[in-house]
Amino acid sequence: MAIRSLLLLLCIIFLLISPSLGDRTQLKRQRKAIEISIGVGVGGSGSGSESPTASPSPTDDSCGCSAPASPPSSEPQPSDFPNLKQYYAYLVIQRFKQSITCDPNGVIQTWVGYRPCTYQGFYCAAPPDSPDTPTIASVDFNGFRLCAPTVAGFVDQLPDLALFHANSNNFSGPIPDLTGLPYLYELDVSNNIHSGPFPADVLALSNLIFLDLRYNLFAGSVPASVFALDLDVLFLNNNNFFQPLPADLGSSPVAYLTLANNGFTGPIPRSICNASKTLVEVLFLNNRLSGCLPYEIGLLSIATVFDAGFNQLTGPIPWSFGCLLKVEQLNLAGNLLYGEVPDVVCRLAKDGNLANLSLSGNYFTLLGLSCWDLVKSQVLDVRQNCILGLPEQRPPSECSKFLLRPKHCPVSHYIPCSLSNCSVKPAASKSTSSEYMTYKALHQPPPN
Repeated sequence: MAIRSLLLLLCIIFLLISPSLGDRTQLKRQRKAIEISIGVGVGGSGSGSESPTASPSPTDDSCGCSAPASPPSSEPQPSDFPNLKQYYAYLVIQRFKQSITCDPNGVIQTWVGYRPCTYQGFYCAAPPDSPDTPTIASVDFNGFRLCAPTVAGFVDQLPDLALFHANSNNFSGPIPDLTGLPYLYELDVSNNIHSGPFPADVLALSNLIFLDLRYNLFAGSVPASVFALDLDVLFLNNNNFFQPLPADLGSSPVAYLTLANNGFTGPIPRSICNASKTLVEVLFLNNRLSGCLPYEIGLLSIATVFDAGFNQLTGPIPWSFGCLLKVEQLNLAGNLLYGEVPDVVCRLAKDGNLANLSLSGNYFTLLGLSCWDLVKSQVLDVRQNCILGLPEQRPPSECSKFLLRPKHCPVSHYIPCSLSNCSVKPAASKSTSSEYMTYKALHQPPPN
């Protein structure tokens, strides 16, 4: 009896406490579900094992649970690149890529990935201030035929750039401010559709030695200080520049100067003699230059090309031109020159390196003795002049009309060098006009 009573008491106690155990089990299940929903254990093995204790929330230490994990970013991070400079260059290139409106050669398809040094048209080197950090140092887009409304925000945002060559593209707008590029020493934006005034900001580029703006739509005047830049090459041909040539043109240290096919006016400055040891090729071709030929041109002792054809220059040829012993191409065609073609000039074909003397389309009336042989050998072209006894000359009435006009240019027999009258100098190999740097600058590539 006692045993039966004890069993009955135990059953009553079990029935009284069983709801409390059920509630605790249910509460535990609910808490586990909440932890999973806020991210506790995300990224674990997924095996259903117990999750590690959550770190306290940075915003609520009493919570005892962590914030949700951020999804992985799809944007490139600096750590994806060889160095931070290449990461920033990548961002600049990708922005410029979005502005490209035509790409006939599929160039920009190579501008992908985390190695911008491998992109077509881009080349890397380490700048002087970061010898262990290679980055974009050169951009060569020559002949790519890319189209973009501007290169602003691109070339000016590559701070370690040393060379920018973009010949034969369809870039437009003005040239951006490049003064933030301390290493830039070659700038070639030729054969594009850039417009506006001369990009004066280039004047502050202290390391610049090569400036090529030819075949664009630049207009107006060229700052005289351009000719004081320490350049080796200055190509301004085939734009819409118009102004008198600066009086101190000869202070320019350039070796190759091309001003052809613009609207430059006024005389050739006498200061050109100051370039006697530096100027190798100069093209004044097809402008509106006027005045007399200065004898100082004869002092250009290392010049191989002097071309002032198709202007409005007048007067006789100074005898000082006989000192141009290095000249191979001498072009004065299509002007208002007159008088006798000096014998000392024609002797340059034997005593010097003269390969071509173009004097057609002037008003010369006489030839020096040595000149006749040059006509026969076709070194000298004197068609459309007023020389008796030669074919293809101007009509006599046209010659008379011009020769009756008042003349104001002096006849200069001054020869500022010592010329040999008997010994013949060994001539150097003579180049064709297509091999001269300045004449190459006149050849616009055909459109694609």
